[in-house]
Amino acid sequence: MHAYILWIATVAYALHVAEEYMFDWKSWAGSVLKLPVNWAHFAIVNGVVVVLGVACSEVAWSLPAFSLSLPALMLINGTFFHVLPWILTQGRFSPGLGTAILLFYPTATWAYLGAWADGALSLEVFLLSLLFGTLLMALPIAMLTLSQRPYFKQQALPVHPETR
Repeated sequence: MHAYILWIATVAYALHVAEEYMFDWKSWAGSVLKLPVNWAHFAIVNGVVVVLGVACSEVAWSLPAFSLSLPALMLINGTFFHVLPWILTQGRFSPGLGTAILLFYPTATWAYLGAWADGALSLEVFLLSLLFGTLLMALPIAMLTLSQRPYFKQQALPVHPETR
């Protein structure tokens, strides 16, 4: 009955992406979080998150630990990548902070309350959704960090005559 909230969460995430882009999240992330991101990274990762939102909305309460990973991701992203950096930098604006506070927290909370009202939320589902949300948040950061290591750099290598 309340699974429609996941669609609203997906739209909230898309609006969050728009705020981050408009206020130059890439430059902020490079200087504050020391993440070596470019706009292609930003577009691909956020495109994947919007696809995740659609998948979570479609699956809804038939697999609540998965579908609630989007609200979990919203809470984790808002807290650790917007509010906490804003506090630690003594008020330096974090692109995405507005939508994190105004959209992420209320919508994610509403999604969990909706799942609970519909009988789809248990302690196990809640904890699994937080685990999935944490992994989803960590994965692109881990890949970005690893991509900076020499082993993962894909420079052109000379082709041996035997392999032609």
